[in-house]
Amino acid sequence: MSSPTSSHAYGIGVVAIIIAMSASIVFYTSFYIPESLAKPTVAEHILNPDTDFIIEIVPGAVIEGNENYVPNQSKVLLGINNKVIWINLDDTPHTVTPDHRASDKYSGDFGSIGVLKPGDSFEFLFTEVQEIPYHCEPHPWMTGNISIELSRF
Repeated sequence: MSSPTSSHAYGIGVVAIIIAMSASIVFYTSFYIPESLAKPTVAEHILNPDTDFIIEIVPGAVIEGNENYVPNQSKVLLGINNKVIWINLDDTPHTVTPDHRASDKYSGDFGSIGVLKPGDSFEFLFTEVQEIPYHCEPHPWMTGNISIELSRF
């Protein structure tokens, strides 16, 4: 006849495994995931720059050889004018698409989502130094470059 203590030991082992797995899941979902998804700490003056930097997609930009993004060689300074707004003043939809994948640790991936219809705008808050060449997806001759630099306070 088998001893009844062995079935109790088995039951206690199963309960211990369930408790350990539950504790691991609680730790993972409560502490690890939120910490890994948290945005980096950024200085207040960079999150709230003094002024916005405006880039216009000018009327007639769709015609090859015309001006398109004005200015198309832009330099912005962190904490001064690092919130950049592209405004489509043309009567044709356009995009602001990076030539190569570009992202900002705070703001995420750079680039307009879909097209900017006439009158629409796209804004992006840059929080780190980088340089991004970009273009219009349907009109690849429309190009621009933005350089994000440290301000000299």
